[in-house]
Amino acid sequence: QVQLMESGGGLVQPGGSLRLSCVASLSSFSVYEMSWYRQAPGTQRELVARISGGGNTKYSDSLEGRFTISRNNAENTVYLQMNNLKPEDTAVYYCYADFWGTHTYWGQGTQVTVSS
Repeated sequence: QVQLMESGGGLVQPGGSLRLSCVASLSSFSVYEMSWYRQAPGTQRELVARISGGGNTKYSDSLEGRFTISRNNAENTVYLQMNNLKPEDTAVYYCYADFWGTHTYWGQGTQVTVSS
């Protein structure tokens, strides 16, 4: 059974930083496109950032360059470095693995709360 385990969420003050991690129990992790999504209460889940197996990245336009996605294929891990956090970044952050739309998996999510 494939599992995506997120960690690193928590409570942080505005302007602070967090790094989220997602470890995937995928036998061929490097061929999967990995993404981070987030969902705030009362809103739809939205894409935050995406990274291909080869390291090509895509970000939501709303992030203004504050977040960085990266991956370590040797450790089956994808990261999301979040800097200059704002209250509107408060959400549950989800890890998502996608192999050409035929094999897709979600993590359970990790809560990020930005508040003073």
